[in-house]
Amino acid sequence: MTSISIAALGSAHEVASRGSDRFADLDRECARLVRDRLAAEPDELPAGAGPTWVGGFAFAPDGAASPAWSSFPPALLTLPELTLTRSAERTYLTLCAFVRAGEGAEAIGARLRARVASLREASLPLLDPHPTGDAEISSVEPPERFERAVGEATARIRDGRLEKVVLAREVTVGAPAAHDSAAAFGALRDLFPSCFVFCCGTPEGAFIGASPELLVRRSGASAATVGLAGSTRRSADPAVDDHLGEQLRQSPKDRSEHEIVVRRIKRSLSPYAVWVEAGREPGLVKVANIQHLGTAIHAQLAEPRSAVALAGLLHPTPAVGGEPRDKALEVMSELEGLDRGWYAGPVGWMDAAEDGEFCVAIRSALLRDRTAHVFAGNGIVADSDPAAELAETEVKLGALLPLLAG
Repeated sequence: MTSISIAALGSAHEVASRGSDRFADLDRECARLVRDRLAAEPDELPAGAGPTWVGGFAFAPDGAASPAWSSFPPALLTLPELTLTRSAERTYLTLCAFVRAGEGAEAIGARLRARVASLREASLPLLDPHPTGDAEISSVEPPERFERAVGEATARIRDGRLEKVVLAREVTVGAPAAHDSAAAFGALRDLFPSCFVFCCGTPEGAFIGASPELLVRRSGASAATVGLAGSTRRSADPAVDDHLGEQLRQSPKDRSEHEIVVRRIKRSLSPYAVWVEAGREPGLVKVANIQHLGTAIHAQLAEPRSAVALAGLLHPTPAVGGEPRDKALEVMSELEGLDRGWYAGPVGWMDAAEDGEFCVAIRSALLRDRTAHVFAGNGIVADSDPAAELAETEVKLGALLPLLAG
């Protein structure tokens, strides 16, 4: 699929849900609304143009329950009033409206013309550190608590109760002035051009990130994803960087963690596909400050399934949850001690043809006024070392902390 950029303004309609059926609820409602629309659009449009839903899902069925996440439901897709889609060096503008009771065509047209008239050509603002104040960075829980949780998790894995579990940390950045989500988003686009860079906004806050991890891309009868697990730092010295990558390739611990992810993804897709293929050897996925083991996985669907349905089928992969899934989720709930909100959940888009793309919202942060909540997690296996896992979370937090702390 061609690289796509989507900018969405306003809300013509929203669909929201919670609980274990939230993916099915949104899938069904989006399909109904698009099917019943009065369309005035070209027959041939690229994926992501025309009526397109944008949004995301909390990691847990009833997640995003803490006050910080109060404006982000566990599942939310928005049909924007105005969408700009850039694909194959062309830009498409789509306008959508829901007819209100007693509202005529003239009033709808006036509303949409006003939305278009509000557009201005301008660059995203630059990050501008506060001239006098300093940001305060603090771990929500003491780092030692994370190390103890890793130790407890490895003990349970060695006892045979599970293969892998992902444990996350939350760090806050208190700034002297409100965090500028547009400036942070622009900086992420510049620093992480190969990642899925996103900004999901509400009147109360913004969820931003630069994720290297594709959850699913649906194009007609084809589905693609990437098994991403196992990581190490980058180096400015090309020789050292290559050496670190080769160490990662040869690491039994990281290879084992990676294979757990690939195996589960293939198993999840197989009942719904004619065939599923994965690369024989993982490659290296390198972004600004970290590199991962990554294996591309492709499937030919046996019957039509939307991008939202496929996201629900795969989420959460062992890259952000664990294996076996249900047991790992129990352990995470017990040991993590945080509300992940939309962190590590699916974020993306789906068009009227039900094609779409969802990433896993890692390397992400929730911005609310002067406070940024930044998250990072690690996959824990039998031979994980608590101190090393803590250090790896610091590397992952380093993707956003320098931008938000100024």
